[in-house]
Amino acid sequence: MKKKIEYIITDTNLVEQISKKFNISELVATILVNRGITDDKEIEIFLNPTRDDFHDPMTLPDIEKAILRIEKAINNQEKVIIYGDYDVDGITSITVLKKFLEERGLKTDYYIPNRLDEGYGLNNDAIKKFAEENYTLMITVDCGISGNKEIDMANELDIETIITDHHEPLDILPNAYAVIDPKREDNKYPFRHLAGVGVVFKLIQALCIHLKLDAKEYLKYLDIVCVGTISDIVPLFGENRVIAKLGMKLVEVTKNIGLKSLLKASGYKNVSSIAISFGIAPRINACGRMGMEKEALRLFLTDNYDEARKITDELNEFNKERQEKEKDILVEALEKIEKYNLKDNNTLVVSGEDWHHGVIGIVASKITEMYYKPSILLSVEGDIAKGSGRSIEGFDLHKALCECSDLLEKYGGHEMAVGLSLNKENLEKFDKRIQEISKKIDLEKLVPIVKIDKTLNSKDLEINNIKALKILEPFGEGNKTPIFLLKNAKILSIRALSEGKHLKMVLNVDGKSVDVIGFQMGELVDAFLIGDKVDVAGTIDINEFNGMESIQITLKNIIKSIN
Repeated sequence: MKKKIEYIITDTNLVEQISKKFNISELVATILVNRGITDDKEIEIFLNPTRDDFHDPMTLPDIEKAILRIEKAINNQEKVIIYGDYDVDGITSITVLKKFLEERGLKTDYYIPNRLDEGYGLNNDAIKKFAEENYTLMITVDCGISGNKEIDMANELDIETIITDHHEPLDILPNAYAVIDPKREDNKYPFRHLAGVGVVFKLIQALCIHLKLDAKEYLKYLDIVCVGTISDIVPLFGENRVIAKLGMKLVEVTKNIGLKSLLKASGYKNVSSIAISFGIAPRINACGRMGMEKEALRLFLTDNYDEARKITDELNEFNKERQEKEKDILVEALEKIEKYNLKDNNTLVVSGEDWHHGVIGIVASKITEMYYKPSILLSVEGDIAKGSGRSIEGFDLHKALCECSDLLEKYGGHEMAVGLSLNKENLEKFDKRIQEISKKIDLEKLVPIVKIDKTLNSKDLEINNIKALKILEPFGEGNKTPIFLLKNAKILSIRALSEGKHLKMVLNVDGKSVDVIGFQMGELVDAFLIGDKVDVAGTIDINEFNGMESIQITLKNIIKSIN
């Protein structure tokens, strides 16, 4: 796939100043400057955040109303239900709030809608059930901000609601007792990008302040808050950076039995944002995707080691099942793309009979990544087609759906990811409309961009220099793993791994050997020969094997050197 290389222009004088002032390597200082982190206070918080760097929770909208209402529920021992989402953010949100309130003497119950039967967000049937069971207070976590009609029903049934959410609100807010959302239009809170579990964290911080509790009573949950924040792919700068950086220290020594069991089962040697994103999050999300959302929550809530191991085994099985279903749908979808020559279309619209709702979005992401085109996958069940879409930078998929609204039963999402449903009879019309809309943009000019932070020389390729980059972790959205360029590197060895899937090389850079791994790039093995000079772009890390450490590049792009 053709990729565009962009070089970040760095102010070298500023890099030198920051390097000396903060006693950090010029390589680390370069990344800070490239990320726009140049203010002294901002640099200090980014590198060494403390608990004092959390914002005052009392500036969040409706926070005071919420804590007074919760205090009343504690004093009166009311029946309280926590209503959450089925993904990692929702599961961790319920865990933190439930544990905190129960330590204050308030027993709470929880409700998670089934992804396959109920879908995302509040629903009337659940609220009617809460009324029948005499709940008087409902607290939503990671959902609720668009549940206007459902909140109205709760009010009619004498259930008061506190909404905690981080999604964009509608033009009119729900008529809840309190609505805590940093994306509210009237918000005065200085940071808008909290995850759902981040909003819950601020709520329990506010409760601690109000109830005059020690700060450790909310800080001890930072491990779980960190997992939810990193997994929800919110930008890891500002207060999210503080949560993630401090939280990772607690994750390493977590006292949560379930999280500890899951970390062990993930197979990652080191606890990092990578371990959370690719080891922890998929296993928790697999529960929701397979319609077994309560299992992940049970894991985080248990205090029994045997139970934790048993549930962890179940999560591993759910994840394997998810992977198998995902693989089957991907194979079928790719066969259809080839059979009907869909790859020449501007947008890939592919449908199949009874494709699993829980994994269809992941498959759409993979197809978009493979072809670098917007894709929409639809599962046809009877007369209805339901599905998910994923887009590329420069094409607003949600806006495109808005132009097709007359053909759709339901749709939602944002520029890069959408969900939708429509009548089967409208599939052909929908496909035709989407193709017309996407023709307005020259998608051939939209190619993946690899942004180079720095061209490395042999002096940069010292193990201690590369290790120093770890101070920039955790990496994620808003703080991407740096990408570096090696120029005129000579290929010493090249081969394919895992039955041709991956590419493995050893390069010589001014006398130093550097290992290179290119995942899913095995087809390039025949494009280069031993002795070729190449320019390679990728992320850089330290690989440990048999007690030995070596520098390794994870490949993003490779071309033959021009000179």
